[in-house]
Amino acid sequence: MSPGGVDGALSATTTAAPAPAPAPAPASVPTAAPVPAPQAPAGADGPREEPGREEPGREAHGSSSRFLARAALLTAALSAAGSLLGLGRDQALAHLFGAGSATDAFLVAWTVPEVAATLLIEDGMAFMLVPAFSAAIAARATTAGGPGGARRDPVRALVATTLPRLSLAFLACSAVLMIGAPQLVEVLAPGLPDPRLAVDCTRLTATTLLTFGLTGYCSAALRAHSHYLAPAAIYVAYNTGIIATLLVLADRWGVRAAAAGVAVGGGLMVLVQAPVLRRRLLAGAREASGPRTGVPEPADRSARRSMDLALIAAVLLFALCRQSQVFVERFLASSLPSGAISHLNYAQKIAQLPMVLSLMLCTVTFPVVAKALARGDTERARDRVERDVGLAACIVLAGAAVVFACAPQIVHVLFQRGAFTAADTAATAYVMRVYSLGLLGQCLVGALVRSYFSAGRPTWYPVGAMAAGMVLTAGVGTWAVGPWGVEGIAAANAVGITFTAVLLLTAMDRRSVPVRLRVVLLELGKTLAAAFVAVPAGLACAARAGQPLVSLALGAAAIGAVYCLLLWALNVHAFAPVVRIANRRLRHAS
Repeated sequence: MSPGGVDGALSATTTAAPAPAPAPAPASVPTAAPVPAPQAPAGADGPREEPGREEPGREAHGSSSRFLARAALLTAALSAAGSLLGLGRDQALAHLFGAGSATDAFLVAWTVPEVAATLLIEDGMAFMLVPAFSAAIAARATTAGGPGGARRDPVRALVATTLPRLSLAFLACSAVLMIGAPQLVEVLAPGLPDPRLAVDCTRLTATTLLTFGLTGYCSAALRAHSHYLAPAAIYVAYNTGIIATLLVLADRWGVRAAAAGVAVGGGLMVLVQAPVLRRRLLAGAREASGPRTGVPEPADRSARRSMDLALIAAVLLFALCRQSQVFVERFLASSLPSGAISHLNYAQKIAQLPMVLSLMLCTVTFPVVAKALARGDTERARDRVERDVGLAACIVLAGAAVVFACAPQIVHVLFQRGAFTAADTAATAYVMRVYSLGLLGQCLVGALVRSYFSAGRPTWYPVGAMAAGMVLTAGVGTWAVGPWGVEGIAAANAVGITFTAVLLLTAMDRRSVPVRLRVVLLELGKTLAAAFVAVPAGLACAARAGQPLVSLALGAAAIGAVYCLLLWALNVHAFAPVVRIANRRLRHAS
């Protein structure tokens, strides 16, 4: 998941023109009430901000572009480290337990943290809380520094209102899941030969409903405050906890040690963020000064509205529908021969790495879009979303081409040792290639849905689009699992998520940030064509070498060369900053 080569592109693509005067959004775009933007000090072009610190006036665009580039690189580096540890975790699991019935039982239990991560860290909490905290921060900025006594900090007020209630809800859900673990395993995988092992693992992983909920809360609050170091480090802590627990307990507990590691890792995710958030809240309380009037500020009202029940329901239903593909896959695969669930899991973990990398910039810029909409600056929000979608597509399609062309070599290098056999490699590689066909859809859904929820108001269209995609996934999977087995399940995943992406993209100009749809579709078409042409070059080069590592290197290099050449020839806008940087360095070298 290393971002190698995109650092310059990130820096250049985040540069924006001077912002126009804030204007109300079109009627079709739900936005919070406009709030005056913080002003830079007189005679300055805005303060320079390091990742992890929030300063007044950060929205000055020259400073903002540099800040976003540094934040994206920081997130990329730590996410790369977390992903490498995740591969180490999967390698340890494959080496110790292979792809048999014990691993299948653990992976059924792992459905809980996978769903919890989507609901509570990656989508749900972020979509609810980033706009809420952004609005509260804007309320603090508009009234801070006035004459008179101290007033109540709207950010701390938001925390006091939401954190205790959410913590109790997370704790209650964990307890209910522990009690109902047998029934959950029966629903998720009725064909398991040893459901008791899966029940034990599920009770251990149920703790993540509490720890992931607190992790997601801290991550959303810190990102809204422009702190990215601690949120980016959570998966480093998580996977470190799993690997360490496996090394210590695997001999005595078997695959249950992996489930215990999930519980330990979840606790570490909270510990790396909670002290940072506490310091940020204390610093914000000192900054909040000025008179408290009897009329709440517009952003105050927006912050409260961002946590209303309709928004919570819309966000959670969307995240649950998105993650339901895991339920569908494991339900269908539980009736196939032993190891089918494991092959799906290993293939998906590798295939999704390009998608995760492509969404890093969107994670960093989500608060930027939310704050722009809170000020009524829809033009800045539109430009930001268009750039993010273009760059994310460039990254994910490059990765998808490598995954498709070099799947056998990737699986062999990463997993073929110990209990993981050559037959497991072949089965996993077939599934990976099918999964790669849906990576662009996965990326677009992750990038576009942030725009739908960035205004902090409930919108039901993403829920309907995701539900339609999941119904299609279930239908195609039920039909395809008989003749094609695990490959049919993976194909259903690709078809369903691509259909959802089409629904979200084609409605953007009417229901979300009003992007220029023809421009976005043209850029996506050119990027997709470049990836399509690059794949045969990768297949040809990868087939020439006997050693898997050498084959992988040759195939990836061929794809990279052809893909970049075509992006340049087709004048893909997201690739233009890379060309400018390369030309500048060549001039300096000469």
